[in-house]
Amino acid sequence: MDTQKQKRSAFSGKIGFVLSAAGASVGLGNIWRFPYLAAKYGGGIFLLVYIVLAVTFGYTMIVAETALGRMTHKSPVGAFGAFGKKGGLRFGGWINAVIPILIVPYYSVIGGWVIRYLSEYISGHGSELSQDGYFSNFISSGLSAEVCFLIFTAFTLAIIFAGVRNGVERVSKVMMPVLVVLSVVIAGYSVTRPGALAGVRYFLVPNVANFSWMTVVTAMGQMFYSLSIAMGILVTFGSYMKKEVSIEESTENVEVFDTAIAIMAGLMIIPAVFSFSGGDPDTLQAGPALMFITIPKVFESMGFGHVVGILFFLLVLFAAVTSSIALTESAVSTFEDELGWSRERATALIGLIMVALGSLSALGYGPLAGVTVFGMQFLDFFDFLTNSVMMPIAAIAICLLVSRVIGVQKIEEEVTLGGKPFRRRKIFNFMIQYLCPIFAAIILISSVANALGWIAM
Repeated sequence: MDTQKQKRSAFSGKIGFVLSAAGASVGLGNIWRFPYLAAKYGGGIFLLVYIVLAVTFGYTMIVAETALGRMTHKSPVGAFGAFGKKGGLRFGGWINAVIPILIVPYYSVIGGWVIRYLSEYISGHGSELSQDGYFSNFISSGLSAEVCFLIFTAFTLAIIFAGVRNGVERVSKVMMPVLVVLSVVIAGYSVTRPGALAGVRYFLVPNVANFSWMTVVTAMGQMFYSLSIAMGILVTFGSYMKKEVSIEESTENVEVFDTAIAIMAGLMIIPAVFSFSGGDPDTLQAGPALMFITIPKVFESMGFGHVVGILFFLLVLFAAVTSSIALTESAVSTFEDELGWSRERATALIGLIMVALGSLSALGYGPLAGVTVFGMQFLDFFDFLTNSVMMPIAAIAICLLVSRVIGVQKIEEEVTLGGKPFRRRKIFNFMIQYLCPIFAAIILISSVANALGWIAM
């Protein structure tokens, strides 16, 4: 084990970990998913519930996963296995390891869509994107969607080939600051549109009348998706973290970064759509179509909409890339650890899996449109399987491993190594032992019940 520790890749320090972990967290979930869910489930009250959950539930899971990775110097399967087969929880390590392998192919398909839109804006054809039917024609085209997906996949794999410090960390250090600047610029432009202030109020001012139980359930699910909890990423990145880096301070930085970008995304999109629609919040509830159908129409109606379109889709592309490299890195790390493979060989295998599974999703709205799984297109099925079923189960497994097998005392020792602070120790202990597994179970039950049509979300 000692030789493995010496050979293992590592981040250069705290900034490397924070920007890479924040890059993993800040993705399509923040910029595309967060605004339409916030609009649908109460605006300001959804934002308030989300922030409360992020600083309790989200914080606890990030600390637990990062500490687990650093303690063991292993990716999820090895981290769970390091504590034997006690409680049969080694299975939880495999779930954590398989999730990114299933997510990154369909995530790369959406990344390919972003590349297509960005290239259209750059080439001066942005107005075509606002026309009715453009998006559906593109994703059903088959070949065009497949080519864009393959370009995004090749870009991701090239970064992974370069390694942890030269690839993942270096790209995150460049992309994340640029992403922050772009989000501030676009949000500033959006909130100054005529009629946009009504959207700002709706998004930032909590209105208790808009609160419902589904506000809590949906905010919980979004927080999972947004903070990269139970995807194996944080365990893997924790295994690359140096012992002298403070886990709690790093976690707080990731929380702030992720939540700030989610709020900026809300300020970019909600006021702009309010302005465009004359204050109709229903326009925001287009779900996944919001970014690819509604937003181009909004940009087309604006002055400088073409320039804003380039900046916006560049921002979305950066967010998608930082998350895809985190997902791929977690998968590659598992093959390196469990099979003893080189990074190049492990990356090549993940590349083949990404192309095979991703092609199903890329072609699922075109040539393979007639093939469905439980009535869902391939992309929707993989999204449902990972986010609504596997991730809550993986989170429950992590909670049980930490609270019943390892013991919270051992996690405390890892977090406070070298006299480092653990200010939210009581919140962590209570959440990991009692509330986190219950919350994860609620997400699992409500998501499956919704998919089966038993409840409406």
